[in-house]
Amino acid sequence: MKKLILAFALLLSVVSFAQKKQTWKVDNYHSFLNFSIKHLGVSFVDGNFKSYEGTLEMDGDKIETGSFNFVVDANSINTGIEARDNHLKSADFFDTASFGKITFVSKSIKKITKNNYILIGDLTIKNVTKKVTFNLVYGGKAANDGYGNEKLGFQATTKINRFDFGVAYDPTGAAVGKEVNLQINLEFAKAK
Repeated sequence: MKKLILAFALLLSVVSFAQKKQTWKVDNYHSFLNFSIKHLGVSFVDGNFKSYEGTLEMDGDKIETGSFNFVVDANSINTGIEARDNHLKSADFFDTASFGKITFVSKSIKKITKNNYILIGDLTIKNVTKKVTFNLVYGGKAANDGYGNEKLGFQATTKINRFDFGVAYDPTGAAVGKEVNLQINLEFAKAK
């Protein structure tokens, strides 16, 4: 009898743990995947990716238990200049004909201060995967966005070296900078 009660209690704790995990889906209308890169060493070119899917899974409100998973359509790169965007899609840069997806899978989230975290994960560009560390700021939670949706917000920033991912056009970095600043503004809706 004791074994049966123990097994039942264990089952309840597993079910309870599984029920705590919540899935949040990125709200593409209120999220932005932005980048900025130096041009000729004197100015910056800004751009973004227009097409992507992403989820966040976490236990309740515990950000540290979160897991981000994103897939970005590399063909959706946008700098506002069609000729430049086409060049960025070519083999000189992202080679989107061969490598159409950019992915990010988080590995850990560590709390630093009240709303500031360190997000570490694997970023894959052109089939090259590297560990990337983001500064993650939790913007807060809205119980109702006016349409009955619960929302969460974040901003993630980091700097990567494009050469680490095989994006090696202009090897001197004189015309197109080597470092790319990423600013990712995210809003998630709780999955129903």
